[in-house]
Amino acid sequence: MGGRRGDWSKLDETDVRVRPGKSTRPRSKKRPEHADAVTAMVVGKDRGRWTCAVDRDPNHLVIAMRARELGRTSVVVGDAVDLVGDTSGKPDTLARIVRVSERASVLRRTADDTDPFERVVVANAEQLLIVCALADPPPRTGFIDRCLVAAFSGGLKPVLCLTKADLADPAELLAAYAELDLPVVISRHDQDPLDIHDRLHNRVSALVGHSGVGKSTLVNRLVPNAFRAIGVVSAVGKGRHTSTTAVALPLPDGGWVVDTPGIRSFGLAHVEPNDIVAAFEEFVAPAEECPSGCGHLGGAEDPDCVLDSVVEAGEASVGRLTSLRRLLASKAGADEHPA
Repeated sequence: MGGRRGDWSKLDETDVRVRPGKSTRPRSKKRPEHADAVTAMVVGKDRGRWTCAVDRDPNHLVIAMRARELGRTSVVVGDAVDLVGDTSGKPDTLARIVRVSERASVLRRTADDTDPFERVVVANAEQLLIVCALADPPPRTGFIDRCLVAAFSGGLKPVLCLTKADLADPAELLAAYAELDLPVVISRHDQDPLDIHDRLHNRVSALVGHSGVGKSTLVNRLVPNAFRAIGVVSAVGKGRHTSTTAVALPLPDGGWVVDTPGIRSFGLAHVEPNDIVAAFEEFVAPAEECPSGCGHLGGAEDPDCVLDSVVEAGEASVGRLTSLRRLLASKAGADEHPA
């Protein structure tokens, strides 16, 4: 038992203990300006840590975490970010990502065509190299079409990269895409595409392709010691190689290639048909005059579709309209060739 209580008669209101309540002062929404932040490009991600190249310098890599004020803001490879804290890049140091700049382009996909949750795979890439073998395995036009849709809707310039030209003639496949004004680079099994270095120079380019099409071989030729570089940006100092997430690799002569080994197919639930039509300038305005629910939205012919009148007036070729409808059909899940 404690000591004897004092005389209650000698207590007044100043002796009453009041439990402190919540402050009535509003919380400030002002956030730190981080005027001393440095800019960087995200080049890898692993287990809640991001590898960032300060000023896009591949020799100045910094490991960073997401600052609390960012909340659940998405941070992906290719993002331009601002860093504070220890940005020296020395072992066992950790910076903080405090800002993510607006994205100029996004390569997005969903798990399938019914999945409402879209995933941004790469940000700010200028072009998308769609790597496709001409044989062993044979080309899959459904996959190419879906990559084209993803590129057009995300603001990337698509480039068709055909490998193993020593095993098959590319003429038939090229004919299928002749109306799209699509840049094409062609390589043999033992050669780099002749003009690929000029096309990639000082640009950020994302590469996609199925297993076995020669994408890894191409990456290794473009980036000496590519596997070692992947280990540096993905292991986060723990000696772990991550092969299921995008990784940006520096080109010797300037620029970056983003290898996306985890992408085997594209769900297009996030894409609207008008995103695809926008890539065909001659059909944009006429499409607005089509009746609601016009068949062209699903890639089908429709007797009331205004797009046919554009071809009849000689303002577009039959091949362009056929290509547009094929891509719209791909978005609608009506691919003739699976992805």
